[in-house]
Amino acid sequence: MTQSRFQQTIESLFHQYHGLHAGEIATYIPELAKADPDLFCIAIQLVDGTRHVIGDEDAAFTIQSVSKPLALGQALCCAGRNEVIKTVGVEPTGNSFSSLVGLDAAGKPLNPMVNAGAIATTSLLPGDSPADRYESMRQAMGLYLGQTPELDDTVYQSERRTGDRNCALGYLLRSKGTITGDVEQHIDLYFKQCSLLTTAPMLACAGATLANYGFNPTTNKQAIESGYVRDILTVMHMNGMYDYAGRWAYEVGIPAKSGVSGAIMAVVPGLMGIAVYSPRLDTYGNSVRGLATCRDFIAKYNMHMFDRSANRAHPGSD
Repeated sequence: MTQSRFQQTIESLFHQYHGLHAGEIATYIPELAKADPDLFCIAIQLVDGTRHVIGDEDAAFTIQSVSKPLALGQALCCAGRNEVIKTVGVEPTGNSFSSLVGLDAAGKPLNPMVNAGAIATTSLLPGDSPADRYESMRQAMGLYLGQTPELDDTVYQSERRTGDRNCALGYLLRSKGTITGDVEQHIDLYFKQCSLLTTAPMLACAGATLANYGFNPTTNKQAIESGYVRDILTVMHMNGMYDYAGRWAYEVGIPAKSGVSGAIMAVVPGLMGIAVYSPRLDTYGNSVRGLATCRDFIAKYNMHMFDRSANRAHPGSD
């Protein structure tokens, strides 16, 4: 299998699904409703740094929930695994990502990929002031993405104005003793985290960094200690695709995280990161074109984690 074959495959998938117009753009954050529904990009990056892209590669969008595994990585590095696990669990919720009931009996969020869990994770991010915490978070995200992302202030302000449910989750977590400190500051940092701008190639780089056990193949910098990558990929695999996570794990079978801006970041451990951007979402909040593209790409190369067929792609096959 040659590297050009990957390019040929994503080009074929791009043309196959470019005419797929099912789904709706997210509107609960008003600024997201302004996205061009026809934007579409597929990007893959191998752990050796080779990148293949087709489509709107320069289209910038806010990272939204795809930030959650990256913020989890920063929390693990800064607070340690024991503190993170004490604050947020790893179990599937069976509820929507913004549910007010995704807590265990002790008030701990069930996993870091739902909003309650992500707010709890963000509460662990360090800094001496709100500005320090934001800059530390932004720099940490950049270690995965290959460049430091900028804030989309318009989306951030839109999230602040319409984020009552996330504010309620933050206060609920504080009332349970799950998070401590300035809850408004934690929530504000979470809104900023979700409002960072990225592109599909940047997310493919982040995926490749996780596939490469924390070492960014573009910048040649370590984004996270390799021992923590296991934690991130495990919760992505079980919980990363909203209420579709179980079916994704069954049918596609690799760790992934989606976001309501229309992005999916997926990881083939040891081999590559995959990113698809297309704003139209299904009823679960996942990109319609993104799901179709990832499903077909993974099936073509037998990359399901539990597939051991003779044709399975593997490092070195290029």
